[in-house]
Amino acid sequence: MQSYDVIMIGAGHNGLVCAAYLLKAGYSVLLLEKRPVPGGAATTEEAMPDRAPGFKFNLCAIDHEFIHLGPVVEELELTKYGLEYLFCDPVVFCPHPDGKYFLAHRSVEKTCAEIARYSDRDAKKYAEFTDMWGRTINAMTPMFNAPPKSVIDILGNYDLKKLKDFFSIVGSSNKALDFVRTMLTSAEDILNEWFDTEIVKAPLARLAAELSAPPSQKNLAIGVMMMSMRHHPGMARPKGGTGALVEALVKRVKSLGGEILTDQQVKQVLVDDGRAVGVRLDNGTEYRATRGVISNIDAKRLFLHLVDENDVNQADSELRDRLDRRIVNNNETILKIDLAMSEPLKFEQYQHQDEFLIGSILIADSVKHVEIAHTDPAIGRIPDADPSMYIVQPTMLDPTMAPEGKHTLWIEFFAPYQIEGAAGTGLNGTGWTDEIKNRVADRVIDKLADYAPNVKKATIARRVESPAELSDRLGALKGNYYHIDMTLDQMIFFRPLPELANYKTPIEGLFLTGAGTHPGGSISGMPGRNCARVFLHHQAPIAQTLRDIGESVKSAASSIFWKG
Repeated sequence: MQSYDVIMIGAGHNGLVCAAYLLKAGYSVLLLEKRPVPGGAATTEEAMPDRAPGFKFNLCAIDHEFIHLGPVVEELELTKYGLEYLFCDPVVFCPHPDGKYFLAHRSVEKTCAEIARYSDRDAKKYAEFTDMWGRTINAMTPMFNAPPKSVIDILGNYDLKKLKDFFSIVGSSNKALDFVRTMLTSAEDILNEWFDTEIVKAPLARLAAELSAPPSQKNLAIGVMMMSMRHHPGMARPKGGTGALVEALVKRVKSLGGEILTDQQVKQVLVDDGRAVGVRLDNGTEYRATRGVISNIDAKRLFLHLVDENDVNQADSELRDRLDRRIVNNNETILKIDLAMSEPLKFEQYQHQDEFLIGSILIADSVKHVEIAHTDPAIGRIPDADPSMYIVQPTMLDPTMAPEGKHTLWIEFFAPYQIEGAAGTGLNGTGWTDEIKNRVADRVIDKLADYAPNVKKATIARRVESPAELSDRLGALKGNYYHIDMTLDQMIFFRPLPELANYKTPIEGLFLTGAGTHPGGSISGMPGRNCARVFLHHQAPIAQTLRDIGESVKSAASSIFWKG
């Protein structure tokens, strides 16, 4: 029986990040991935080799903002292992049915000039809006890059600029109360407070809804920060696709002596006398962990499916019930469409420019249009009568992802995991069949053709993945690629539950990382890095605490005395 210091269940990007930090600290690590390739939701694959050879597709995640708010790329030296980020500019194109369009550049000033074509007031308010959210993001970043219960880590992440931004947001009782009020309201309310025109509100509402909730949902106003992040730190994609980040992480892990085994389905976490001591695979193979087991899969799957019920109950008699009943997901996930194309989209009625295709293309005719796209899935309805969607033509920024002169198209359409009235039918009883998913995809393409008529004749091959298929491929419960919903009641100290929020679990030696932990789902590596810090502190608490204090003092001093 092989033995390692640490065994990682799942080799998603957070698992790989966590493993790299532990390997750097001198621990031996084995990562076990159920799929044939590592990466989880961050893969780039030649998904249609027979019909579209040479076309590479991002099968889930595509646009990266959050990773540029943290130090993962620099600390793990990923550029030395082939990672190269390509920044988008423009960052958003949103055509409207009346022939107008919203075009956002990385530059706030250029974006405001675009908005001023329709509303001088909204252009002025947009500059104020992005400044406010930019300061908010800067003030919150130190909290993202630290375990939520680690005061020393959080304080050590603040420099003078971040402190100034923090106090500019919550530096008085009125400001603090206003900030709390903002967090408790909805994206729709905030957008109506700031802007007049649908030309601005609709695309911002569509980006806010990337948190998988309608813009009217209270406690999710923070979603409106998504547009500000496209200005700073900027929106980028790895050259070669999202999977290039994973490839760099894999090379880094292996360079440090880590082992990654694919096609390895973990069946059970082995617990001995209240401590996680290893795992057993579906094929019966066992691996021992002398220091701990870290789960890159969500807490529900871990404790309800992979840990013996008696072992969980001995550690915390209420945990299974709380995981089963307290964690709330809203039934919304995605139907994913990938196209291999002979030419790029052409938005002819909008005086087409190729720069429209560099960033994200949003089909969001109004805030109401976006609202329907996200409220229907919650009750099991497929919002395909008038589809809203998020589109990317990756090959306009990175032509290496398709044969010369050819292109790929990435389409995200929000849909229910469980179709209303169809329980017990289709894949895994969800109601999703090949006939239904392709019928929905046809409607999505019909809607896109209203804006870019050449999409149909340019399509060489098409791949459609239903929510049920995406759930199976990723191993995500009910297709939730965020593991659990990103609502305020399930964030920071509450993610996934208060007793699990600092990456440790009631079972000694069993830790959590991944999208279901703080700060949540996205391509950031933050949950992996934060989990590694908690693990290292757990191994040598006094030494790590002293090291953390030293780093905090050094960070504060460099901020105070830095001149530039």
